[in-house]
Amino acid sequence: MSQTLDFTNKTALIMGASKGIGLATAEKLAELGASVILAARSSDKLEEAVLMINSKGGEARAHVCDVTDYSSVEATAKYCIDQAGKIDFLINNAGVIDPLSHLIDSDPVEWSLAADINYKGVYYCMRAVLPYMVEAGEGVIVNMSSGAANSALPGWSHYCSTKSAVKKLTEVAHNELHDKNIRVVGLSPGTVATDMMARIRDAEINAVSNLDWSVHIPPRWAAEAVAFLCGREGEEFAGTDFSIKTKEGRERVGLPQNY
Repeated sequence: MSQTLDFTNKTALIMGASKGIGLATAEKLAELGASVILAARSSDKLEEAVLMINSKGGEARAHVCDVTDYSSVEATAKYCIDQAGKIDFLINNAGVIDPLSHLIDSDPVEWSLAADINYKGVYYCMRAVLPYMVEAGEGVIVNMSSGAANSALPGWSHYCSTKSAVKKLTEVAHNELHDKNIRVVGLSPGTVATDMMARIRDAEINAVSNLDWSVHIPPRWAAEAVAFLCGREGEEFAGTDFSIKTKEGRERVGLPQNY
């Protein structure tokens, strides 16, 4: 029996929230009572998402943010404080899979941009939000991880290396912050049926491209796992890369074993 979650009076900042896992997470946390602030680069998609969540009785706001620009991230964190007074949960979900190419064929500009979004963007968001969490004396940060953090997949040099770096960043942050009542944890959801996964399928560049679409989990499962990690039972996994690819992980969250 999974925990009963109630995030009333909590505020969540969700990065990369205009679609996919980020949007599903915003919906889930709002359903559980949290005030959610959706951040992404696309203002149109953000506004649509906010309208959808609010139409269902949630409390959602949007703020355009480019995680490769620290001043933009700082402004987003300040917006959250101005609007809600605190940031209880930070969900670092912004990420890209391009460029899907072997190292020798990769575009250095696109490769560097992926590193800026997938790795430095996580650091920027943590750096901007942590002073507010430390002042409040509590907080939870969930960094979106991947099995790629422990893999060496052809065509994914940017993705594997940045996810590996984020995993280590999560571990260091845990060591620095656990005694301040701030929980930092990674979530490895497995393969998820999103636009990113469609790009991977179409690229036909490695074994992940060849997976049948039926094996990919829906974004709402990843959102359920984020909510679990933000709750009381998530404390046990602080500093780790929690996975819902395993039977044990899905059982803890309360997810079905089969899709």
